Amino acid sequence: MKKSIDALKSLGLPIGDSNVASFQSFSDGAQYRIEIPSTETPEAFQLMLDEADRIGCPVHRISQGSGIQMLSDAQIKAFASLGAERNIEVCLFTTPRANFDVGGLWNAPVGKLIQWQVRGAEQIRFSLDDVFRACDLGIRSFLIADLGLIQIIKQLRNKGDLPSNLIVKSSAILAPANPASCKLLEEIGSNTINVSTDLSTAQLSAIRQAIKVPLDVYIEAPDGLGGYVRHFETPNMIQFSAPIYVKLGLRNSTDIYPYGKQHETLALNLTQERVRRSKLVYDLIQREMPHAIMSKVGIHHEDLGVPVL
Repeated sequence: MKKSIDALKSLGLPIGDSNVASFQSFSDGAQYRIEIPSTETPEAFQLMLDEADRIGCPVHRISQGSGIQMLSDAQIKAFASLGAERNIEVCLFTTPRANFDVGGLWNAPVGKLIQWQVRGAEQIRFSLDDVFRACDLGIRSFLIADLGLIQIIKQLRNKGDLPSNLIVKSSAILAPANPASCKLLEEIGSNTINVSTDLSTAQLSAIRQAIKVPLDVYIEAPDGLGGYVRHFETPNMIQFSAPIYVKLGLRNSTDIYPYGKQHETLALNLTQERVRRSKLVYDLIQREMPHAIMSKVGIHHEDLGVPVL
């Protein structure tokens, strides 16, 4: 195996999975932040803030999954206003995508992972319409599940056609599961990377050795992403793969994408429970790894995609 080992070393990639402590951090020196995913409306965002304040749960970022095209200008402005007021990143998903279209491969047994990717040249343009529109309304963070779209946004940032402080968050649907794949995502423009939800701490550690951008780690994954409940592993994940966004999805919950009024009560209940689960994990970190450094809440950190009003 010497040739393979030498080749990987020459490319700056680890040759195996191992628990190597990470000394990397966010721009403020912190090791971890907390994200509440699937916050689908401004009303859910406000409920999340109220519940987080009530139980003492720190939150640095929210993300949305139904897509920007499902939001009115007024809703996007409300998202931006709440995020700017509290210095919380608001990350919105681009649309449309393959499972919005007439193509059928996404619904075939071998095609599930492409359902959130962009299908055809026109969907690239439509997705960029989402990005430009949301940027004009103050949003500075986007969740993307297509390699080509990530690279295009990087190129437009570099040209000055999009804000230089725009954050690109690669989606968990891309499910990168090794150092080389994550390094590719970093190179084409991802500022923060959702990794596959089933990776061991040793595998996360190997990925960290290859890249510098933060990892988004589902401590609890929705059923559609595996349904894992890994609360007790969180301290080790922080130690060996920092900087990370600690994300709490919900096992045994309904998929509400794309969100609509018919799901309002359910969506609000899911948001409230995600905050509760996040507080459980935050408290666990305080018990088991109290020296772990968390970014201060309410501060406009330079690498946080806080909306701009």
